[in-house]
Amino acid sequence: MQQRTISKAVEVVGIGLHKGEPIKLRLEPLDVDAGIVFYREDLALSIPLSPAAVIDTKMATVIGSEKGFISTIEHFLSAIYAYGIDNLRVVVNENEMPAMDGSAISFCLLLDEAGIVEQNAPKKVIRIKKAVEVQDGDKFVRLTPHHSAEFDFRIKFDHPVIGDQDHSFVFSTENFINEIARARTFGFAKDIQYLQSQNLALGATLQNAIGLDDHKVLNPEGLRFENEFARHKILDAMGDMMVTGHNILGKYESFAGSHHLNYQLTSKLLADSTNYEFVTENELQSREFAKSFA
Repeated sequence: MQQRTISKAVEVVGIGLHKGEPIKLRLEPLDVDAGIVFYREDLALSIPLSPAAVIDTKMATVIGSEKGFISTIEHFLSAIYAYGIDNLRVVVNENEMPAMDGSAISFCLLLDEAGIVEQNAPKKVIRIKKAVEVQDGDKFVRLTPHHSAEFDFRIKFDHPVIGDQDHSFVFSTENFINEIARARTFGFAKDIQYLQSQNLALGATLQNAIGLDDHKVLNPEGLRFENEFARHKILDAMGDMMVTGHNILGKYESFAGSHHLNYQLTSKLLADSTNYEFVTENELQSREFAKSFA
């Protein structure tokens, strides 16, 4: 299996979740071993993707520095993970990614439009060699060695619509599109009102998130999946794992995980070289992982 980029540049305009203003997103191909590089066009600022670039995780995964930042990258990165993209320039003209419909499906469609091409260098995958875990009370996120890429997420909310939910997902591009990509982010009406009073979440609407009051879903169309909330948490986790810049061969498990715990997990993983190794598909001696990107 070879490294991947897109065959042509593509762009789209969408509303930012926090500012509520239009944001232009442009994707451009990059050469082998260039990695995923974000670029603030308005600041002429490049931000190579890595856990070291993460500067905030309170409401989303945010990368940058004192010179500038880009927020809410995780939904986009889940699609990058799913399509096996290794090298890409991600250009925006604002400090956040467009929210689209609150899921990853619009980014999948954009990648389909761009087309995927294999490059003249082997794809490097992070293979988990031993268990790595981060805990916060009863909350945890964990990576363990596994023969395939799998995600298992459980959440528990004191809300009649959400309650105790879980979802297990064996990764493939096709499975991602069918099971995960359309799962939307969600928020509670009382929290949105407070955030908007702080000039945040100004772009949040029922067109780019699932809205909940104390008793029910506010979206007229309802849910896309019975356990859409747990599925979206897997979407977030995939995007947060992609902050490493590579696909991961191993099993991810979580109860009530968050962007912050995911950031701590990727940082802890890469801090100790005995936790993982970079391997190519030839070294894996298996076509199964490569087939998952078909």
